[in-house]
Amino acid sequence: MSKQFDVVVIGGGPGGYIAAIRAAQLGFNTACIDEWKNDKGGPAPGGTCTNVGCIPSKALLQSSEHFDHANHHFAEHGISTGTVTMDVAKMVARKDTVVKQNNDGILYLFKKNKVSFFHGRGSFVAAKDGLYEVKVAGAAEEVLTAKHVIIATGSNARQLPGAAFDEENILSNDGALRIGAVPKKLGVIGSGVIGLEMGSVWRRLGSEVTVLEGLPTFLGAVDEGVAKEAFKCFTKQGLKIELGVKISDVKSTKKGVTVSYANAKGEAQELAVDKLIVSIGRVPNTIGLNTEAVGLQLDERGAIVVNADCQTNLPNVWAVGDVVRGPMLAHKAEEEGVAVAERIAGQHGHVNFNTIPWVIYTSPEIAWVGRTEQQLKADGVAYKAGQFPFLANGRARALGDTTGFVKFLADAKTDEILGVHIIGPMASELISEAVVAMEFKASAEDIARICHAHPSLSEATKEAALAVDKRTLNF
Repeated sequence: MSKQFDVVVIGGGPGGYIAAIRAAQLGFNTACIDEWKNDKGGPAPGGTCTNVGCIPSKALLQSSEHFDHANHHFAEHGISTGTVTMDVAKMVARKDTVVKQNNDGILYLFKKNKVSFFHGRGSFVAAKDGLYEVKVAGAAEEVLTAKHVIIATGSNARQLPGAAFDEENILSNDGALRIGAVPKKLGVIGSGVIGLEMGSVWRRLGSEVTVLEGLPTFLGAVDEGVAKEAFKCFTKQGLKIELGVKISDVKSTKKGVTVSYANAKGEAQELAVDKLIVSIGRVPNTIGLNTEAVGLQLDERGAIVVNADCQTNLPNVWAVGDVVRGPMLAHKAEEEGVAVAERIAGQHGHVNFNTIPWVIYTSPEIAWVGRTEQQLKADGVAYKAGQFPFLANGRARALGDTTGFVKFLADAKTDEILGVHIIGPMASELISEAVVAMEFKASAEDIARICHAHPSLSEATKEAALAVDKRTLNF
């Protein structure tokens, strides 16, 4: 006997659990299916983000940053620590605790909002009489029936051909978060968010880190000025970054991993490392959904085809997050999840892709929203640019971190903010002001005329906005 619901959500990551909670809040009898397991086999909702992505990586980044500060920056504050050591096992255990707290928090929210949770893999069985049957393959097999189905199954790490993940020597983001001891030499293929963040963690702890990037440019999606500053900072910190490489072979043995490649000049090179992190992007996770049972349309990448409202080719079947088009970002998935739940309720859920912020949680942090200067030039948009360095910001000086700058791009005629790009301390927090401003179609002058607390890092955003019109208060 199947269990009846108004809405069934397949996947309990950021898009899925948020969609389920919002649907329940809107009065729908809602179920959420998720198969993630903790080390004891129990439920671990939260998807890649909570279990092997956003949350655990930030925990390790924070721990490694404390270690780096204790070793290299405490003395200038008059703090003497003596010999500082890192207990990697304890650091990883703390990370695991943070993850579990988030898992438990989601289960609590399900209970509070009366979302029925099913632990197992969800897949389609059939479509009958305007309803969908969804099987849950868990400890016990169950079948759920619902009018609406929201698919939020996320994505998986892309494997390098000929170098399958073994999570011992050749690591995905999952294995990179579970390294038990500081590797003497660490290789990273791919200089994207995951590669740079994980490379930074282990570099701070003492690894000799080499990053191999196939593209000829560094952080190609980032504003050129920010990317250039970032490359300079990371190189100074000790990350060795090689661009324009072509990997020819990867061999893994008990002693480690050897990567054979050609450098940008076409010269044969070889890199021997203890561990290799492969971070060359992610692929939509539709494996095991049994899409053919209901005729759900996928594209050539394996992603679920949706329209602007996240509707699939099937009536009342929706999809959100990494499994559909658009940036693979947890907060994008969350916004789509809320929007879909509201659309099912007959409301007008909306996601503005132009104001979705991006963040890289390295040191310095990198954050941006809107268009880059190179995009504006390519599109022939007349714009004005304003930039202000943290070197001239009093709060940054007091923090002891004056790296980077804030950059504003505004329409030359209307002064509407077209993009904001930040590299420096707390960029991940500062970018929110720009997101709000752009969502309300603010001008650079609006930001320039708003009172910002003194001393604060946010004064740098005010100064950058002022600089759009060649003005400055120079706090």
